[in-house]
Amino acid sequence: MTPKERVKRAMDLGIPDRVPLMCQLSIGHFLQQLDVSPAEFWYDASTFADGLIEMRSRYDFDGILVSLHGHSPAWRSLVLSIQETPDGEEVLLENGQRSMHPHDELPQVKNGRAPQPSLESCRVEQLPEMLSYIPVSQGLHFEISPSERFQVFHLVKEKAGETYSIHGEVTSPFDYYLDLFGLEEGLMGLIDQPEKARLVLAHFAKLVSELASDMCATGIDAVKISSPFAGAGFISSHFYRDFVIPFERIVAQKIRRMGVHAYTHTCGAVGDRLELMFESGVSGIECLDPPPLGDVELEEAKERTRGRGFIKGNMDSVNTLLKADTETILGDARKRIQAGKENGGYIFSTACSVAPCVPRKNMVLLREAVERWG
Repeated sequence: MTPKERVKRAMDLGIPDRVPLMCQLSIGHFLQQLDVSPAEFWYDASTFADGLIEMRSRYDFDGILVSLHGHSPAWRSLVLSIQETPDGEEVLLENGQRSMHPHDELPQVKNGRAPQPSLESCRVEQLPEMLSYIPVSQGLHFEISPSERFQVFHLVKEKAGETYSIHGEVTSPFDYYLDLFGLEEGLMGLIDQPEKARLVLAHFAKLVSELASDMCATGIDAVKISSPFAGAGFISSHFYRDFVIPFERIVAQKIRRMGVHAYTHTCGAVGDRLELMFESGVSGIECLDPPPLGDVELEEAKERTRGRGFIKGNMDSVNTLLKADTETILGDARKRIQAGKENGGYIFSTACSVAPCVPRKNMVLLREAVERWG
């Protein structure tokens, strides 16, 4: 089977010739491994696409996740200066934004962001009618160029060909909601003003679903719905059912109607909501952090979700891949592969993103593991 066929077979809940391997790499890991300017990797579509393809090749992954899209082709004209410092590259944009681009992590905006509105003062009819940014993390946005929303997908497909599974990424409505109001205001709003919160979430669900649908039209194989703040560490399973599921369902259904697989990515403890995650209509779930990062044991998860959809993840990137020795890494990988491959529907991956400082020699062990036991 080709890598693309292998991943598709797993997402279709079939049994491929071997367990596919496909990890999400953190921006910091890319920068640690590639000889590239952090600012250029962040802003330039071609540099970003080349980095995705290079790291897929180094680790022999079966697929590529395109986590950022909408790079502006005119980004260089928007930059007043890029200054090398001991901490990384300091970038000054013409709009006055100053940010630090370290060599081992996400950019950090130095001069703040616009004041966040309260949920009470928010007017839904005044919210944007199109998504112009990706809320990468609290306070850090990646601007989406209206003219080149999906250029990076075309670049990746041109350079990588049709051999590998190409996945896009959108951010969940719940994440846009929390980014708009901030964590404290947003979470308290679920309690104090639940109907207003639902109106805002419904608005973002419409916009995210439209973006996802257009992304599917580029010919990609799957879309990841990034939902990092929907684990038990942030909201209860009751609130998850009320404020996450209905709105991710709108996104997932739009993607599935395009004939593309959709899977949701939620970090941390999700053991109390494994079955609920599939109620959104996604065809797969990702992360399933094991203890101590989360609370999911793969054998139990496979049993509880049997037939509902595929599973991707479960290997601890920090305590295992970063800190353990070769024997421990291979033993852990063997355990997860053997549990995951039973009855198919499994993609071997780190639970969350590969940590920035994970050594290359440890990452290549994952390919050895799927060849030996997958």
